[in-house]
Amino acid sequence: MSRFVKIIILQIVLNLAFALNSFAHKPSDSYIFIRREGDSIFCDWEISLKDLDYAIDLDKNNDGKITWGELKAKHKDIEEYALPQFSFIVKGEKSSYGLVDHLVNKHSDGLYAVLRFKIDPPGKDKLPKTFDITYDFLFDIDPQHRGILTIRHKENTSTYIFSPENSTQHFNLNDSSKLKQLLDFIWQGIWHIWIGIDHILFLLSLLFASVLIREKNAWKEADSLKKVLIEIVKIISAFTIAHSITLSLAVLGIVSLPSAFVESVIAFSVFLAALNNIFPVVYGKKWLIAFLFGLIHGFGFASVLMELDLNKSSLVISLFGFNLGVELGQLAIVLIFTPIAFLLRKTSFYRSLILIFGSIVICVIAILWFIERAFNLSFLPF
Repeated sequence: MSRFVKIIILQIVLNLAFALNSFAHKPSDSYIFIRREGDSIFCDWEISLKDLDYAIDLDKNNDGKITWGELKAKHKDIEEYALPQFSFIVKGEKSSYGLVDHLVNKHSDGLYAVLRFKIDPPGKDKLPKTFDITYDFLFDIDPQHRGILTIRHKENTSTYIFSPENSTQHFNLNDSSKLKQLLDFIWQGIWHIWIGIDHILFLLSLLFASVLIREKNAWKEADSLKKVLIEIVKIISAFTIAHSITLSLAVLGIVSLPSAFVESVIAFSVFLAALNNIFPVVYGKKWLIAFLFGLIHGFGFASVLMELDLNKSSLVISLFGFNLGVELGQLAIVLIFTPIAFLLRKTSFYRSLILIFGSIVICVIAILWFIERAFNLSFLPF
């Protein structure tokens, strides 16, 4: 291979790494908590400072840090930007808002500005049982953004998810639908795995060699689809069992690990899984790799649910639905990947471009993630 071709390949690898890097972090979410206090309705809307900085430029001196002074100077801008994108609607009329306070809260992925305000419904009914909510925040600049709404009414707590496709929802406090909450979190789990590029690349790194066998220090095609499927079932089952365990433990508050540590180890797990395809060390028991690192990935999956203040019944529904959604998302990836990989397994294209070159790309991406996460190098140009 000529030096020129090697340089071109290296450039392609780096370009792919930089392009994918920005999708490997916790998805953009905001959290809306609506509660009743006496004869009043209050809302706490928590918005990531990173999202606000992207939308209205909070970091005035561009030093990569947002101080309280910079945030305070933008309070009015935050209100004017955010509040028109959240509507509490009763009988077709929008409610007015009385702003109570500006606060700050800390989540696993950083600081959040908190808009705490009173909702004043139109008409005489100050405590409506039925209403609509429209949430359009950030959808125009970030279609992956989600608004996670929690409504507390008497002893009930219900959670709902707003997306660009589901930006207006109807609520009836006399008929809180657990099925709707379950379906919302199933979809959220599917969506989380599909946009969680680090989780996907880890899974693909384990699956790349599932249609091949290692003999005499060389990769050869597997001769049996049955054996391939058994290997894949082992890998997916081990990964599923492992992350289900730690996802549940983390969400239930039994075990807790620092977010920065979890994200760094996830990045390193992706690197090791891909590196094993280039320099095979473990190729007979990849299910064991899937299980061990799946334990860490479970803490990563838990980041969405841990931000919600759910009661016991809502927590069980949300945890079950989210976990089921993650499994369905994984299954979709496997069903797409496996037949294509099995058909191509005999070709040099698969062994050279997919297995080796693809694993090199993943290694580069994973190392960039690890450096950024482990050393908090937010100045990296991607």
